Amino acid sequence: MRFLVRDRLLSIGDDYWIEDDRGNKVFLVDGKAMRVRDTFELKDTRGRVLVDIHQKMFALRDTMVIEREGEALATVRRKRLSLLRNHYRVTLVDGTVLDVSGKIMDREFAVEYDGELLAVVSRRWLHVRETYGVDVVRDDADPALLIAVTVCVIHLAEKEREDD
Repeated sequence: MRFLVRDRLLSIGDDYWIEDDRGNKVFLVDGKAMRVRDTFELKDTRGRVLVDIHQKMFALRDTMVIEREGEALATVRRKRLSLLRNHYRVTLVDGTVLDVSGKIMDREFAVEYDGELLAVVSRRWLHVRETYGVDVVRDDADPALLIAVTVCVIHLAEKEREDD
């Protein structure tokens, strides 16, 4: 499953569509402006909210929380004690840990579970400069979750860069 995302996407309050590789709209990322914390909703084409994404308010380091139907699904944060700024950890509520690493700001990174590739984010195989792809490698993976992880990781990296 390959999805296409426009790159100028993550400004708060902007909405943008994520398309499949045939150009069909699949997900809408609805950025919520004028909130105390950074908030997004990932919706399907009928407007149904698939996951809520928001910044955790009181955390020692920037953390994004992904929820489904009001229940916590995952937390995303930069990996502690990592010499690389481009290394993030996603902890699912069941204790499963996903590893995200690569060149986040260049939109060239991978999402792995226990060394097994789940998704690749890349702009290498696209010809449009402001577009990158999210290629979900495993058929049994949750595309909405992996898109939400991508949104979180890029948002956290951009926010960290702004703070430097």
